[in-house]
Amino acid sequence: MKLTSSAFSEQGIIPSKYTCEGAGVNPPLEISGVPSHAVSLVLLMDDPDVPVSRRPDGIFDHWVVYNIPPSTHKIAEHSKPPGIEGKNTYEKNEYFGPCPPDREHRYFFKLYALDKMLDLHPGATKKEVEHAMHGHIIASTQLMGRYEKGKNY
Repeated sequence: MKLTSSAFSEQGIIPSKYTCEGAGVNPPLEISGVPSHAVSLVLLMDDPDVPVSRRPDGIFDHWVVYNIPPSTHKIAEHSKPPGIEGKNTYEKNEYFGPCPPDREHRYFFKLYALDKMLDLHPGATKKEVEHAMHGHIIASTQLMGRYEKGKNY
């Protein structure tokens, strides 16, 4: 399984258009190689480089989407993906673009293929989604991009 974007490459710089310094819209994503027996997909985006003075766990959840149809091959730029959006760290059911407070951060877009649909309410947290998908992951991949405020990418 593979997750790519036409906006940035693996470990590349995320253009400011997709951040708090730009339009703040989600980047385009392409999905390939989903196992034929997958029942649903989960997309999680997080930043593990948050200063612990701001968040004790050091992680900011930017996007949580679950019960995505496995036939999904593309999530268009500035779109609401198919599936159910969960809560980001700001407790909103939507994408929140990179906005690092201190230095360059890494942003991980994680894609999981599951052998079931998740029985969760709209607005579930990343922790709730991760708990529900435990033992049901049949494939996974990720795309990591980087961003630092004030660099005019």
